[in-house]
Amino acid sequence: MSAPETLIQTIWRDIRAVREKAPLIVNITNYVVTNNTANSLLALGASPAMSHVAEDLPGLVNLAGALVVNIGTLADDYVVGMHAAMARANDMGMPIVLDPVAAGVNALRTDISRKFLEKYHPAILRGNASEIMAVAGEDGKPKGVDTFMGVDEAKGAAKALNERYGCVVLVSGETDLVVGKNRETRLAGGSAMMPRVTGLGCTCTALAGAFAAIQPDFFQAAVDTAAVMNMAGEQAAEVSPGPGSLQMHFHDALYLLDEDTVRARLKVVAE
Repeated sequence: MSAPETLIQTIWRDIRAVREKAPLIVNITNYVVTNNTANSLLALGASPAMSHVAEDLPGLVNLAGALVVNIGTLADDYVVGMHAAMARANDMGMPIVLDPVAAGVNALRTDISRKFLEKYHPAILRGNASEIMAVAGEDGKPKGVDTFMGVDEAKGAAKALNERYGCVVLVSGETDLVVGKNRETRLAGGSAMMPRVTGLGCTCTALAGAFAAIQPDFFQAAVDTAAVMNMAGEQAAEVSPGPGSLQMHFHDALYLLDEDTVRARLKVVAE
């Protein structure tokens, strides 16, 4: 369905706000995607800081607008850094975005995701359907960091996590589902080629940090994120013969996003 004018204007306003304020987004992310997520934040207009060192992170968080925690790399020193950074973010009232990468694959990943939710109360939880279902205690049949499940199958889990922890839940998939307290939106777009580029889900999480830094309504920040990922992915795919060029053109599309693009490409499936 066509997007409401108010939503078009809000998303475009928030994109402009990221570009004007260039918030520092501290990322503890996995080593596979560090370069791609940092460049995506830069292309959108934010300023990335990438670290996992416990002694380094509190000082970085002091300067930041949001903290992004991605559990893809669960080495002991990363986990220590995650605790240090999230504790400091909580002290400052700073939004945290959590990505429970591969939750459900093993007990370690599922348990630590739940512990982080219980202890540090992230503003936004972003994952695929399998990850969200696993964190909620449901069977999501994960395949590594990928999923066979659709977002509709994760809707109940997303609502349960929102009620239990108070976080906005962004479920990424062929369509994206955003769940908040008594609020729900689905957005479409993107490209079937996007799962062929490693780490675009992690990129989505990082961009959620950028929007959470400038938009105090974290439900809207998650909607902004899904919309931008879909619009940039769709536009990039139109000029990309394969996933290698898609990654390059995705960064270009983020950088070149304008109001006309939002108006033409924003696709709201349901609200």
